[in-house]
Amino acid sequence: MVHDSASQNLKREILELSTLYEISQALNASLNLKITLQSILDILHKRMGMERGTVSLLDNPSQEIVICAATGLDRKQIERGRYKIGEGITGKVVQAGEPIVVPNVGEEPLFLNKTKARDLTRRQISFICVPIKLDRRTIGALSVDRLFGGNISFQEDVRLLTILSSMAAQAVKIHEMVEEEKQELVAETRALRSELKKKYRPENVIGESKRMLEVYSAIDLISQSKATVLLRGESGTGKELIAKAIHYASPRGEKPFVKLSCAALPETLLESELFGYEKGAFTGALTLKKGRFELANGGTLFLDEIGDISPVIQVKLLRVLQEKEFERLGSTETLQVDVRIIAATHKDLEKEVREGCFREDLYYRLNVVPIFLPSLRERKEDIPLLVNRFLKKFASENNRNIQEVADAAWDHILNYPWPGNVRELENAIERAVIISTGKILKREHFPFDLQDKIRKVEVDGAPGGLMGGNLQEAVSGLENKMIESAMKQTGNNKRKAAKILGITERILGYKLSKGKN
Repeated sequence: MVHDSASQNLKREILELSTLYEISQALNASLNLKITLQSILDILHKRMGMERGTVSLLDNPSQEIVICAATGLDRKQIERGRYKIGEGITGKVVQAGEPIVVPNVGEEPLFLNKTKARDLTRRQISFICVPIKLDRRTIGALSVDRLFGGNISFQEDVRLLTILSSMAAQAVKIHEMVEEEKQELVAETRALRSELKKKYRPENVIGESKRMLEVYSAIDLISQSKATVLLRGESGTGKELIAKAIHYASPRGEKPFVKLSCAALPETLLESELFGYEKGAFTGALTLKKGRFELANGGTLFLDEIGDISPVIQVKLLRVLQEKEFERLGSTETLQVDVRIIAATHKDLEKEVREGCFREDLYYRLNVVPIFLPSLRERKEDIPLLVNRFLKKFASENNRNIQEVADAAWDHILNYPWPGNVRELENAIERAVIISTGKILKREHFPFDLQDKIRKVEVDGAPGGLMGGNLQEAVSGLENKMIESAMKQTGNNKRKAAKILGITERILGYKLSKGKN
């Protein structure tokens, strides 16, 4: 009899050891918590004949104990197995942190049988539940119908399940560590992406309005693609800066960014600038010249004011977009290029297409990804940011100690429509900084209310010879006075005067020559 008991104990010990070994192997096989916990129960079922078992964990947000893994239970039974702390046997174990043994669940009022997995009327069922503890806190419970029968005591069951619960606790700890590392990696990735966005956002692209955030989002979305981009918006909205942002945030960022204004050149010169020419191709072509497409090979070509190109250039541009090839002027050699096109226009291209001024097939080639840049009056909340940036910039450049804008000036700045957009605002701030003699920019430093001045002249007469007999003469007279004042302020420096007036140096030269005639 003693020999039989010893033999039985030896068999049980061997069974326990082999079961624990197999479970430890399963724990090392996966970092997925649910798979790991399910492995514990499946091995208990396979090796020791356990009919039902659950691993329940405390859900911190809801403070409910929910079944995370189970064997011998179907999906609906698992969903029903939810306990509050202190509720039922499982809730009591989690609350007290101590194991509970129920010899006969049919006679135990605390056994709620929430899962409805057991028929308590058919046979006697023993139930054992032990806590799962991690760092001195109870995080759940491991429960099974009795593993051993016959002469094996409940204490032996509790001992084995306590070992298994500690293994389950280690699986939970590993899961928490992995999740924490994941969160840290996600946060680090977000931070790095944010830094990259700041790095590739040009210095003068300023704005936190909803419209500008949409533009930044579009830049981030399309920068990694090769798609042709069409930038739409009024003059002065920063289309070139956005084009640079797309380029430098793209895989082509290390390659050339080449730009060309299509509105500034006549047709023949524009063609040679785009495609280049061979030596001797025409009078004055003394050497070979590479065009912008060749110079931008591997990178990005920014074509500003694309709506102004002639029908002849439209045809040739369409070919490059379709075939990725062209010939220099005066050459029969076909050149292959890999260039991303970013085009820009302030025109209504759809109207131009309807009127036959712009090729429909070229329009669709260019309009693959359109980005609409808002005017300054559509994002007035960005004006203070722009003003402060320009104020610091020009105060530093001109050695002026100006740090504030008077309230009256702010009112005027925020209510002015800014038809020239950011470019006009930048010129206005530079002009105000130059003509200011104090530490504060005041209302009188912003003379961009031309319509107000005209109305004042119409009411008061024609002081100082500004006004002739009609509105056109009044505007002309006021324009001449403003040009004269700007030239005087800058010591007849045309470049600086043109900046103050918000026009190009070429236009200023034309107006000055016109005034002399």
